[in-house]
Amino acid sequence: MAGHSKWKNIRIRKGKQDAIRGQLFTKISREIIVAAKEGGGDPGMNPRLRVAVEKAREASMPVENIKRAIDRGTGAIEGASYEEIVYEGYGPGGSAVIVECYSENRNRTVSEVRHAFSKSGGNLAENGSVSWQFKHVGQIVVDREGVDEDQFTLDALEAGAEDVISDEDGFTAVTAIPDLHRASQHLEKAGYKATDIGLTYLATNKTELTPEDQPKLMRLLEVLEDLDDVQETYVNVDITEDMLQEA
Repeated sequence: MAGHSKWKNIRIRKGKQDAIRGQLFTKISREIIVAAKEGGGDPGMNPRLRVAVEKAREASMPVENIKRAIDRGTGAIEGASYEEIVYEGYGPGGSAVIVECYSENRNRTVSEVRHAFSKSGGNLAENGSVSWQFKHVGQIVVDREGVDEDQFTLDALEAGAEDVISDEDGFTAVTAIPDLHRASQHLEKAGYKATDIGLTYLATNKTELTPEDQPKLMRLLEVLEDLDDVQETYVNVDITEDMLQEA
């Protein structure tokens, strides 16, 4: 399994989607709010919002919930104002972890994230402590069904992507952050439907864990994902199928 895979996708593959459905709605709502706040409330003109709305529909989120989240993001109705916050920390075995949060209460969020690290054998660190082990980039993810890898790679590079990553989830076009919007528009015009468009952290310096530390890391990721404010978690360890089965 590719090390850049998002932990929430791993959890869904582990069959926990039903158990976290309410939490999933909360996270998607916040994603819609932030996307609408940054790029406007028209999904046709805001690729990030369009993908978030599609996620909401796939998760069977009620239409009125989607509209309310968009309106909160654009300021059409009052509601909590979320900000994006990134925390860095060390997990078991010296693994590097980056945690992206959407929060309306920074003090509460940092307290919960710090507690999650400490109870799981890790520790929250200062900004910059582990981010040097990652590259902050844009990504455009498409499902592999019906997509030819060679053709997608050619189209992605023509669109301005720096690299294409293939795994069981699909194909990921990696871009420089300023090129993300232009590349996503190019690929959309070429007929590709993205399942995710946004920013991500790719590990450039991988850590190998001992068998004893592997389940500890999985526990930390579980605890972090259970926090409502946590949107994405990235780690510089390749998550293997064996680690999933033991978690």
